[in-house]
Amino acid sequence: MLRKNSGGVEWLEFEIFQEVPNFVHGVFLRHGGVSSEEFSSLNVGSFQGDDPKAIQENVEKIRAILGVPSLALARQHHSAVIQEVVSRNAEEVPLCDALITQEKGIGLLLNHADCQVAVMVDPIRRVLANVHAGWRGNVQNIYKNAVDALKRRFHSKPEDLLVGISPSLGPEASEFIHYRTEFPEEFVMFQHKLNYFNLWELGRWQLESCGILPHHIEIASMCTYANSADFFSYRRKKKSGRHGTAAAFVSSSTELNNLVRICRIKKQHLHHL
Repeated sequence: MLRKNSGGVEWLEFEIFQEVPNFVHGVFLRHGGVSSEEFSSLNVGSFQGDDPKAIQENVEKIRAILGVPSLALARQHHSAVIQEVVSRNAEEVPLCDALITQEKGIGLLLNHADCQVAVMVDPIRRVLANVHAGWRGNVQNIYKNAVDALKRRFHSKPEDLLVGISPSLGPEASEFIHYRTEFPEEFVMFQHKLNYFNLWELGRWQLESCGILPHHIEIASMCTYANSADFFSYRRKKKSGRHGTAAAFVSSSTELNNLVRICRIKKQHLHHL
């Protein structure tokens, strides 16, 4: 992944999306926001007790960096529900854990701490999904639901999709002592030691089972629990902030502005992880 910085706000970008034209995205780290204490500082989670005004300002920072007119925020509840975002509902998205759109200029924003967020891009049909998957989402196979929704709504082909999975809970922190009652039997193959599961490889397996090509999948392989400097983690501290992962296709005029922004950012800071 690529790590970038603008005005103290830091984010990661998937290398797999770098050649997709008119596409912007970011997995935003915890730096450069205005929230304080447990939520320091770029928190976008609205149900943990942070000041709503601070959250709104943090979201605006993300919107400005991506250079999109608006951001649609999902109200997540660990479901497998998919919602299509269009202009008329972008401000009030129903409860869901995945967003899809083909409209340019609408950013899809999810919040997460330890859970995976998978950005799915169809560069042929210019459509996008942003998918939140905690372990409950994996159990319900929300990745399959999202791929099926892209196929059904936009005629996407799984072999065309590019997918990036965000930093999330790593194998050494993914303890599930009740896995026998929580997980389906086939998940046992991802148990690498007693009670510990490799959810990164589980996510890869679910995506490949949908027809996603192995070389079209990029997994961050960064553990949110292990890196308190960059990441919020619910397992590390129950009362904490949430990261934002956002993505959008942009119009040509927005792309021009974005190119100017990218040039400015590259002068400030750019390095590979």
